[in-house]
Amino acid sequence: MSEAMRGRLTLDDLRAQVASGEIDTVVAAMVDMQGRLMGKRVTGHFFVDEVARDGAHACSYLLGCDVEMEPLPGYRLTSWDTGYHDVRLQPDLGTLRPVPWLERTALVLCDVVDDSGEPVPESPRQILRRQVERAHARGFLPMIASELEFYIFRETYESARRKHYHDLELYGQYSEDYHILQGTKEEWLIRQIRSGLDAAGVPVEFSKGEWGSGQHEINLRYAAPVEMADRHTILKQAAKEIAALNQVAITFMAKWRPDAAGSSCHVHSSLWDRDGRRNLFWHEGATPLGMSPLFRHYLGGQLAGARQLAYFFAPYVNSYKRYMAGTFAPVFAVWSHDNRTCGFRVTGSGRSLRIENRIPGADANPYLAFAATIAAGLWGIEHEIEPPAIVEGDAYRAEGLPRVPGTLREALAELERSEIAREAFGDRVVEHYVHTGRLEQQAYDRAVTCWELARNFERI
Repeated sequence: MSEAMRGRLTLDDLRAQVASGEIDTVVAAMVDMQGRLMGKRVTGHFFVDEVARDGAHACSYLLGCDVEMEPLPGYRLTSWDTGYHDVRLQPDLGTLRPVPWLERTALVLCDVVDDSGEPVPESPRQILRRQVERAHARGFLPMIASELEFYIFRETYESARRKHYHDLELYGQYSEDYHILQGTKEEWLIRQIRSGLDAAGVPVEFSKGEWGSGQHEINLRYAAPVEMADRHTILKQAAKEIAALNQVAITFMAKWRPDAAGSSCHVHSSLWDRDGRRNLFWHEGATPLGMSPLFRHYLGGQLAGARQLAYFFAPYVNSYKRYMAGTFAPVFAVWSHDNRTCGFRVTGSGRSLRIENRIPGADANPYLAFAATIAAGLWGIEHEIEPPAIVEGDAYRAEGLPRVPGTLREALAELERSEIAREAFGDRVVEHYVHTGRLEQQAYDRAVTCWELARNFERI
């Protein structure tokens, strides 16, 4: 059985398992702007009889709300003026799989379409599909992998809420980067996540302790972009669900505490021929580092797009608090070879030659982050953009180099005027996400934070 089919279900498989009672529930879910699964639990018999063919309806506000599920004003796609009409969730049956950690349950990811069956352009899965189509039209098969970091707490989500997210107890008490002993203490949970993912057709390469206390990382097998984004999203859902079922909590916040290491989502990318047999980045004898002209231009595009597309790598106010010197998070949008102080790290050789974008945080929507990565690379190739000089040594100590945006407000200004984004995604999509970011910024600007209370309650 191929890797793509391990842990998957065909519709005939599902029909048989529904008939036998092995499965009685199908989660039919779309991906929202925050990268979360949203949808319905469908009885197994109704799914195989009706929903597998016709889809299911959901409110369009799912592409016009914030993390609190609050319907927000000002969207062209959906609003009170449109009556918050329905869209249709059309199952992508190639994503049908069991959910081993939930009783008698299967999952299918859905594309968001309108009443005529046309894809909704603002849908993250469709945004990524469009960039993959652009790459295919040029003869390229993008391949992507993401490394996802998170923190584990000896808390339930409910106990953390009761504490107002203060004084939370981490699962580890010291830095556990590659630390096998501390990893063993957490293995009871991480093993469930790894095993559950593998059984659900999400192949895991490895897990490891990360730099922070209670911080862990899980790496998935690389794949084509939509498949990889699906895997990434299922990983986050599985980790949270399995944690909740075991009375502990996990967070994918980019920076959960000022003195703790941030959590990243390093995105590795390369371009292959359409048959997936040859990595087009590698050119024997070319310099530097065996890079082909195609790779140089792709890398040049990544660097040209780093600031313009930063919102898609860091979509929240909190995202930008991760960018601190000396923390393995990037400060400058520069490149080097196997150098973790830079925003972009060239690594591997031959078939494994790739570029690692270290700018995205664990809070990024993978569909949008991958779409931005492909869009930047294609821009560089089309315009034959050469990368600037390689950075050697400690990039944190460099001066006069282009910085990663320091705030959400700065990133939104870059996105609004981005030539790369408007050419790749179109004005409608860009304006939708600029508006989303502005509403997020406004919500923060109105908030009274714990920092303000502690600093000012008595002393001013």
